[in-house]
Amino acid sequence: QVQLVESGGGLVQPGGSLRLSCAASGRIFSINAMGWYRQAPGKQRELVAIIASGGSTNYADSVKGRFTISRDNAKNTAYLQMNSLKPEDTAVYYCNVLWALGTHWGQGTQVTVSS
Repeated sequence: QVQLVESGGGLVQPGGSLRLSCAASGRIFSINAMGWYRQAPGKQRELVAIIASGGSTNYADSVKGRFTISRDNAKNTAYLQMNSLKPEDTAVYYCNVLWALGTHWGQGTQVTVSS
């Protein structure tokens, strides 16, 4: 089985920073891409950032310049560094992995930006 373990969410004041981690484990191989999505109450899940195996990245316009996605291929781990956080970044953040045999989602981690 494949497991995704997310960590790093929490409560932060506007302008603050958080770093999310997503570690994939189990019978997983040939990871093509790892990404972060988020879902705010009453809204659809949306892509935040994605990184391919070769290192190319793509970001939602709303987070460009503030968020940085990275990955450690040896550890099957992806990171999302979030700076200059805004209240509108408040959401449950989900990790997603696209690999040779399909796609998997993490359980989600809550990020709340509030003063």
